[in-house]
Amino acid sequence: MDEEPVVIKLTHDQAFILSDWLYQVMFKSDDLSVIVRDRSVWSAVHAISGTLDKMLTEIFMPDYSERLAAAKQRLREAIGGGQEATPDRAV
Repeated sequence: MDEEPVVIKLTHDQAFILSDWLYQVMFKSDDLSVIVRDRSVWSAVHAISGTLDKMLTEIFMPDYSERLAAAKQRLREAIGGGQEATPDRAV
């Protein structure tokens, strides 16, 4: 089996948003088993989450929420929509 690492490139904002989402799913809501039913996938999810946590200093900053909101807004604008999706409106 080939164990050569795979490199995934994200912008800093993408990494920050993904880190927050993974934290929400994995630790705050305990929904990982609902979202990812195949436990074999958890290894990769945990590896990605751990790598992001090591690389992002924002997760330890007192203005975390403001930085996260700004990153989300920049990404929404970059994909052509300035507003968060609602149940009635897809992104």
